[in-house]
Amino acid sequence: MILYNRLQFAFTITFHYLFPQLTMGLSLMIVYFKWKFLRTKIEDYNHAAKFWMKIFALNFTMGVVTGIPMEFQFGTNWAKFSELTGGIIGQTLAMEGMFSFFLESSFLGMFLFGEKLLGHKLHFLSGLMVFIGSWASGFLIIATHSWMQYPVGYEILENGKFVLNNFTALFNNPWLWPSYLHNQAGSLITSSFFVASIGAFYLLSNKHNKFGKMFVKTGVIFGVISSIIVAFPTGDMAAKNVVKYQPVTFAAMEGIFKTEKGGSEIVLIGQPDMQNKKLDNKIAVPNVLSFLTYQRWDAEIKGLNEFDESIHPTNVPGLYYGYHIMAGLGTIFIAIMVAATFLLWKNKLFQTKWLLWIIMFMIPFPYIANTAGWYTAELGRQPWLVYNLMRMVDGVSPTVSSGNALFTLLGFVGLYILLGLLFLMLVLKIIRKGPEPQISLT
Repeated sequence: MILYNRLQFAFTITFHYLFPQLTMGLSLMIVYFKWKFLRTKIEDYNHAAKFWMKIFALNFTMGVVTGIPMEFQFGTNWAKFSELTGGIIGQTLAMEGMFSFFLESSFLGMFLFGEKLLGHKLHFLSGLMVFIGSWASGFLIIATHSWMQYPVGYEILENGKFVLNNFTALFNNPWLWPSYLHNQAGSLITSSFFVASIGAFYLLSNKHNKFGKMFVKTGVIFGVISSIIVAFPTGDMAAKNVVKYQPVTFAAMEGIFKTEKGGSEIVLIGQPDMQNKKLDNKIAVPNVLSFLTYQRWDAEIKGLNEFDESIHPTNVPGLYYGYHIMAGLGTIFIAIMVAATFLLWKNKLFQTKWLLWIIMFMIPFPYIANTAGWYTAELGRQPWLVYNLMRMVDGVSPTVSSGNALFTLLGFVGLYILLGLLFLMLVLKIIRKGPEPQISLT
C-alpha cells in the first residue's frame, strides 16, 4: 500500500514544482525589468515586465491548481503523519496559505490589470509585493521541509503527537537557511535559462530582435550569478549540513560504501552495485571530497559500512543518481553562462549562433536539475518521514487501500497530462505573439 501512496505524492509534487520554480525566479526578473523602466524611461523594459508577468500568471495558476490536491494528500494518504505532526507542520503550511499565497495572488491581479489606475510607481510596488509573496511562500514551505529533515523546537506528548514548544527554533533551524538559499538560487537558474532561451529563439528566428537581445542579456547576467551561487556558497553549505546531521545520507549520495583511510575521493562517474557494495566503472579524483568537505586532504568520511543497514536510505542508487545529475548539470550551467557572459562582455554573444542554439535548447535542463535536487533531499531522508523520529510506514493512512491509491494516481496522471498540454499551448501562444508594445501612460 505504501508504494502507491509514495508514487502518488512523488508524481503530484514533481509536477507541481515545475511551476513554482519558474515563478519564484521570474518574479525577481520582472521586478528588475520594471525597475529598469522607472530608471531609464525606456518603454521596452515596461513591455518586457508585462510580457513575463503573463507567463508568470499562467505558471501561478497551474501552481495553485496542482498544489491544492498535493496538500490534501496529507489528510488522505498520509493521515497518521498529519495527525501526529500537524501541530508543527500545520502552522507553517497555514502561514504559507494565509499570508504568502494571498499576498502574491492579490498583488498579481493589481500588476496584471491595474497599471493605468495605479501609475508606474505603484505598479512597480505591486510587482515587488508579488516577488516578496512568492519568495515568502518558498521560505515557509522549506521551513516545513527543514523540520522534517532536522526536527527542532518540539516535544512529543504521551499520545505520540508532536507539539511545538519553541516557535523561534522553527525559523532558526540550521537546516533551513542553506536549503532555502540553495533552492532560490536553483529557481533563479530556471528562470534565467527560460528568459535567455526565449530571447535566443527570437534572435535565431529574426523576430522581436530588440526584445531577444534584452532577454538574452538579462537571462545571462542573472544566470551566471545564480549558477555560481547555487554551487558556492549555498550548495556547499547544504552539503555540509548533510555531512553534519545526516552522515549516512552523505555517504549514499557520494557512493561511499566503505570508509577510506587517508582521505576520500570524489566520484565523477560510477554506477552503484548494491549486491557487492561498490561502484562500478568509476572515474574519481583522490582526496578531493575530503578537502571540499573538511578543507583537509586526509579527512576521513564515513562510508555506509559504518551505519546499521536499518537506517540506510531505502533507495541508494536513486539518491546517488539524483545527486550526481543535479551536480553535473549545475557544472554545465556554470560553463555555459560563463562562456555567454564572456561573449556578452566582448559584444559578440548576439552573433554567436552556436551558443544561442545551446542556450535555447537548455530550457528543460534546469527543471531536470531542480527535480533531481528535490529527489536527493527526499530520498536522502528516507526511510524517515521525520528524521530519526517517524518512519515512512508509520505515517501512511491505515484506511486507504492500495487500490484507491493506484486509482487516484492514474487519475492524477491523466488529468495532469491534459493540464500540462493546455499550459504549453497557452505559453507558446504568448511567446509567438511576443512582447507587443502597448499604449504607455503619459
